[in-house]
Amino acid sequence: MEKVQKFGTAPVFFTAISTILGAIMFLRFGYAVGHTGFAGTLLIILLGHLVTVPTAMAIAEIATNQRVEGGGEYFIISRSFGLIIGGAIGISLFMSQAISVAFYIIAFAQAFDPVFEWVNTTWGLGLHDKRIITIPATIGLGVLIVTKGAELGLKALYGIVAILFVSIIMFFFGHAIPGAEGDVSNLLATVEEPHSLIVVFAICFPAFTGMTAGVGLSGDLRDPRKSIPFGTLAATLSGMLIYVLIAYKLATSASPEALAGDQLIMSRIALWGPIIPLGLAAATLSSAVGSNLVAPRTLQALAQDDLLPWGGISKWLGKGVGPRHEPVNAAIVTAVIALVFAALGDVDFVAQVISMFFMVTYGSICMISFLEHFAADPSYRPTFRSRWYISLFGALICVWLMFQMSVLYASLAILFMLGLYLVISSHNPDKRGLSSIAQGVIFQLSRRLQVFLQKSAKQEEAGWRPAIVSLSDATFSRLGLFDMLRWMSHRYGFGTYIHFEQGYLSRQTNDEAGSIQTRMVDIANISDSNVYVDTIVSPSFTTAISQIVQLPGISGHDNNMVLLEFDKRTLDGAHQIVDNFQLISSTGFDVVVLGSSDRGFGYKHHIHVWLTPADFENASLMILIAYILIGHPEWRHGEIRIFSTLPAQKIDAEKERLVNLIRAGRLPIAENNVILIPQQPGVTRRALVSEHSRDADLIILGFRGKAIKREREELFKGYEEVGNVLFVNTSTELELVESEAEHLDESIPTPK
Repeated sequence: MEKVQKFGTAPVFFTAISTILGAIMFLRFGYAVGHTGFAGTLLIILLGHLVTVPTAMAIAEIATNQRVEGGGEYFIISRSFGLIIGGAIGISLFMSQAISVAFYIIAFAQAFDPVFEWVNTTWGLGLHDKRIITIPATIGLGVLIVTKGAELGLKALYGIVAILFVSIIMFFFGHAIPGAEGDVSNLLATVEEPHSLIVVFAICFPAFTGMTAGVGLSGDLRDPRKSIPFGTLAATLSGMLIYVLIAYKLATSASPEALAGDQLIMSRIALWGPIIPLGLAAATLSSAVGSNLVAPRTLQALAQDDLLPWGGISKWLGKGVGPRHEPVNAAIVTAVIALVFAALGDVDFVAQVISMFFMVTYGSICMISFLEHFAADPSYRPTFRSRWYISLFGALICVWLMFQMSVLYASLAILFMLGLYLVISSHNPDKRGLSSIAQGVIFQLSRRLQVFLQKSAKQEEAGWRPAIVSLSDATFSRLGLFDMLRWMSHRYGFGTYIHFEQGYLSRQTNDEAGSIQTRMVDIANISDSNVYVDTIVSPSFTTAISQIVQLPGISGHDNNMVLLEFDKRTLDGAHQIVDNFQLISSTGFDVVVLGSSDRGFGYKHHIHVWLTPADFENASLMILIAYILIGHPEWRHGEIRIFSTLPAQKIDAEKERLVNLIRAGRLPIAENNVILIPQQPGVTRRALVSEHSRDADLIILGFRGKAIKREREELFKGYEEVGNVLFVNTSTELELVESEAEHLDESIPTPK
């Protein structure tokens, strides 16, 4: 197999510096000094490098932690933010790189202005259309990259950079313009009625971009971890120094009026004037070559990740030719896009959007560095370290500058990438998982929030909301318990579902528990629940209960409710509940027991709450559970009916009290849904429930601890003719009414 000779650091440096020192330096830097003065230009250089230096440091940090493969910036972003977000930014990045080729070629054509002027004067041809330069140049450059690849492109790049640096050196050795000398002692000297600093910055900002261009060659480097940080930082700092020196030279060599009025003012200052148009041609051509080397590799990496909506095209674009896997097909697409925009001849609109995409890219890279610091992943061990506050500052200033430069184009760029995200996400549902950095950030946020809540919030002062832990060994045979838990924890509460596996913990049982948990996660995903699922291996149901009541709550507060379930027809599971009720209630938990029937929850329309004087302490919790349930979308058409049995002489007074309580508690229960039934000798609650709630989708009943101790499983019998029944026992009496200023949907009542 042929050994591939890969590149060192030089291509990274020269690709970056040739992109940094581009058309803006030659054509618009005199304009900047003329309109903002030397001091203002230094401020513009500083402001631009407040973006580029943190980005360069972030790239250096990320590149020394992981191998940056083909795709450069896209690879870094997609492997940090995930393929879907990375793909949306990556396509935008590729488009900006491809269109940049046309942008640089159009600027390249400006170098031929003296030639056009001479031809028109000498021959009278009237040549003004620069497309006679841009179109052949774009085609020629595309053919060069497609046929010869990166190696010849880099050789050409070295020659171009040589001309570029010669032109800069001859500019520095030049002289002041006679009669238009500048005065550096007046650092604020500007033209009359100068443009604002932010307008000049928006025009000049592309001059500072390009330091990431060399990252796109990552797949062709011998040691990306060494070459990318060193080459990128060296190019960034070298570019900053050169810009400061150029601004100084301009300020001392020409008046503000001369600087602002002649876009080729540098040719009048240089030791040999014609070298500046040659340098401009070299600078723009080198930037075009750099972009033409990088853009196909970005597209190839996108295609190899199979993120594009068209599978066949992705396969074609992802192919490489030769031992270097040159992205020939991707280079053809890049050349076509560049040719289209070069033919348009005016890319002012596109150029501003391109700047936005580059800002998004730089901001994303800085944010990745910051999030890596925040996530505190032990596997993140870069040999070069930036600082978290530098990276965060870089990310924030990118966003701020985007909207300072143009609210319209910033908004368009964000909307464009949002559209790309939705398209890629819809075509790649299997790639929507969280990236490692997102998992790390969520882990750290969760940890810090839980510790904060535990330290700052006293349990007795906090607003009550259900924090439920559920235990079952019938997870996959009776789904009612999981449904009840996800409904109750949808908005107001927090739910933890534990599957019980009886046995002793061993390698085998641990592996089995892991497999079961995977199935449970699938169920949670399919049902779109907010429930945290887990498994527990324990010798008995009692030992499992003793373990779950000691579990920390996932919300940062302790759990306060245990939800259990049994089969109402066979009473399977009922004896376990009876045997362990005392253990649960002794720890201060509310106990809620679901009696499941074959009917399930029916149409999820009618919830009947039955109140009796014997267990009135459970009333508030029963009504609250009903209210919480109808807050779930699956119960959105549900209505609550309250039934109560009382002596006939107390019915009127009790109904008025209940109606007033419902009004004060702002509960969605109509007055005609409060039904009071006179007590009759020999008529049991079971008989009344069977008569009035035969068609209810859920019945909520209260029970007392003494009753379950006395009746045991018999407590749950006698409800065979109705659907699912929820038995409720509270350890802490709740208040339905707090104050008129508070709303139930914002603050659920506190315990007494």
